Amino acid sequence: MSKGGLLRSSVIFSSMTFISRVTGLLRDQVYAWHFGASPWMDAFFVAFRIPNFMRRLSAEGSFSMAFVPVLAEYKERHDHAAVKDLIDRVTGTLTAALLVLTTAVILAAEPVMRLFAPGFDPNGEQFALAVEMLQITFPYALFISLASLAGGVLNSYEKFAIPALSPVLLNISMIAAAVCGSSLMKPLGLNPVLALAWGVFFAGILQLAFQLPALKKLGLLPRPRWGGAHPGVRKILRLMVPTLFGSSVAQVNLLLNTALASFLIVGSVSWLYLTDRLLEFPLGMFGVAIGTVILPHLSKRHAATDVDGYSKGLDWGFRLCLLIGIPACLGLVLCAEALIAALFQYGKLTPNDTAMIRLSLMAQSTAVPAFLLVKVLAPAFYSRQDTKTPVKSAVVSVVVNLVATLTLLLAAVYLTDVGQAALARTGDLREALGEVPGAHACLALAIAIAGWTNALQLAWYLRRAKVYRRQPGWGRFLRQIAVASVAMAAVVLSLLWLWQGWTGWPWWERLLKLAVVVGAGGAVYGAALWLQGIRPRDLRGH
Repeated sequence: MSKGGLLRSSVIFSSMTFISRVTGLLRDQVYAWHFGASPWMDAFFVAFRIPNFMRRLSAEGSFSMAFVPVLAEYKERHDHAAVKDLIDRVTGTLTAALLVLTTAVILAAEPVMRLFAPGFDPNGEQFALAVEMLQITFPYALFISLASLAGGVLNSYEKFAIPALSPVLLNISMIAAAVCGSSLMKPLGLNPVLALAWGVFFAGILQLAFQLPALKKLGLLPRPRWGGAHPGVRKILRLMVPTLFGSSVAQVNLLLNTALASFLIVGSVSWLYLTDRLLEFPLGMFGVAIGTVILPHLSKRHAATDVDGYSKGLDWGFRLCLLIGIPACLGLVLCAEALIAALFQYGKLTPNDTAMIRLSLMAQSTAVPAFLLVKVLAPAFYSRQDTKTPVKSAVVSVVVNLVATLTLLLAAVYLTDVGQAALARTGDLREALGEVPGAHACLALAIAIAGWTNALQLAWYLRRAKVYRRQPGWGRFLRQIAVASVAMAAVVLSLLWLWQGWTGWPWWERLLKLAVVVGAGGAVYGAALWLQGIRPRDLRGH
């Protein structure tokens, strides 16, 4: 890592990601304004979540976790030509595999959609639209996976800005599709939501093309070649097989819950989508930044057998995750209604939608610290090319998610008056679930429970492996965070008590008051940390 330290690299990545999140917020506001929480948007979110799952596997999960450590090893032990050959072989092999997968999904879109949205009526218009949109959006998985390969190379050479900025192109493409493309669909007699699927398709091409000049500048622009026999490619594939599941447990849980949400009240998929989008601010801006920066750092330390540097890097990651995660958790829980009303409740998104999103946001936000910690804990194992341990944790986490989801949904039916009345009237559990308001929040709470399960397991395995030595000062550090968080919560609660009834105000008043609440809370948290002696230099990393 360069002399600027881990913090400097994370700040660069987070700054670029902030631009992405702001444009992503604007994109979601456009969604809410133009389409609301409708059955057609539920269909789009399901259709997009399937290729987006592939993005999470490649960009933040399996492929990166396997590719970056091997690339770091080649950089450390081989010359530039060998590194270039590895990248060429990986690109060719990945492209061939994804072309086969993309073709298969397009041809089998109908059974795939039945698998991921079993609650959609297979003879209905919503299901037919979802199938058509899946066929349009799935090639995004091919383009974005190749873009993620390019990003992995650039990150390994400490070029963090361009990969972090590339998602802005997705947001711009989707905004253009919603505002302009949807109006073009109407004269053609097509559903306006179909334009969003084409927005996804073109976004993948743009994100890949955006990173190619930077690769060319490094002399690493790939010339795709088959690499089935290449030792580096085979090593990446061996590492990828278990990480396909282990590094993407949160996305597996989201897909399971999306399938179950298709049985619930219309709008549930959209409510959960917007919940996930709000969580993306702390997780996307900071969690992905920390995880992206720390993986090549840990991989380099491990390859150089620098045990002390490896341990200090982990310690830095843990401290930064808690420093960000605890106040983010409190802020999202306390400000849930204010955030949703100020950011999304316009056009076709109603006060009832705000109330429903609030429930799931409060439930899922309780695991923000856990989600952030996993961004450091998982790379701790993958950087050492240990892929088995995260898989063990992931299996348990998915099982916990499924058990918790079913338990909470059954409780929502059998232990509430509304659920009991619906079950008595319909005599069918699935139909009764479709009439219980707020049942989607059970899915969000189950994800939170699974997130904590995953984080605590990984922490236990890491301690057992004895590769991490806790640095001095943890007791004082936790007390400093606790004091600052209590001060922040007191200020936020006071302002929320003063300003009530967020859904009834004009848009400018909502945004202004939200800015005051968030700004005051953040300022008090930062000031409390400063007064207790925490300085930016303490978080620079090693």
